[in-house]
Amino acid sequence: MNQPAPSPHFPAHTLDTAPAAVRPALERTARKFGFVPLPVARFATSPLLVRAFDDLLALFEEATLSPMEREVVVMVVAGENGCDLCRKMHRELLLRAGAPPAVAAALFERTPVPDARLQALAAFTEATLRERGHVTDAELDAFLRAGFTAEQALEVIVGIGTFTLSTFANRMTRSHTMR
Repeated sequence: MNQPAPSPHFPAHTLDTAPAAVRPALERTARKFGFVPLPVARFATSPLLVRAFDDLLALFEEATLSPMEREVVVMVVAGENGCDLCRKMHRELLLRAGAPPAVAAALFERTPVPDARLQALAAFTEATLRERGHVTDAELDAFLRAGFTAEQALEVIVGIGTFTLSTFANRMTRSHTMR
């Protein structure tokens, strides 16, 4: 069985060992996943990071993008930022949100999505992330033609920011891959 990469600086906290300030966030995460994922367990070293991620995630969950669409954004960010563990975890959340298995597989494998609307979202998210927000009018127009709104284009940025914070912290804490 694959084991997490070790981290001499960031212990995998439990609900009992985590600083008191982060325990409510860890409890919410445990309810969502059925356990405390390794990245979150290691994030608990910094109450500020846990709070920042928790607050950003709560805001992103208020987006007008559907839960499935938000998970598409997360899958693209995880793929672009090289977080294998995130891709595995969020593939499951994408399926729970109602995505067809073929959509989840395509996003996981980083191949074209067999749903035109979700492919437009994935392509727009990728362009926004790679170009650091400097998308072309043609890229934005394609996103809007797929039925999304200008408001949702900006919500994609909230998702990118939220999960870039997470994937960068995953890398530092050695939680982004399994060995």
